[in-house]
Amino acid sequence: MEVNDKSPDFSTTDENGKEVASKDFRGKTVVLYFYPKADTPGCTKEACGFRDTYTEIKKTGVVLLGISADTAAAQKKFQTKFSLPFPLLADAEKKIANLFGVVKERQMYGKKVKGIARTTFVIGPDGKIKHIFNNVKAEGHAEEVLAYLKGAV
Repeated sequence: MEVNDKSPDFSTTDENGKEVASKDFRGKTVVLYFYPKADTPGCTKEACGFRDTYTEIKKTGVVLLGISADTAAAQKKFQTKFSLPFPLLADAEKKIANLFGVVKERQMYGKKVKGIARTTFVIGPDGKIKHIFNNVKAEGHAEEVLAYLKGAV
């Protein structure tokens, strides 16, 4: 995916098992952040960063969505445990992650594994990708996204 590409259409369920589709957000700016796995140290740090900046992010008028290869039940548990005020989307089969090209080979404990690379997309109201944050570091990422939004939205 590149900036100015049309964002892929997708549908899945959120943490409550409710159907969510990309078309639901047309006309709005969406921050879609991919993370590898709910309730792991880096992902928790990143999600809590978004939680702590959520009020400011909402003031920019964007919709914030987290997504990982977890089930809706795992997302719900993660959301509840850390009081996350935004929807978490389930992508257990990595269909959406593959559409966005964020499934990458990486080293884990000396072995090559395929997993979700921490990546954030800012999708404009027209459905086109406005910005991509690649190789995201969990700590401080929410502030980085907020700074971008305050300058761009």
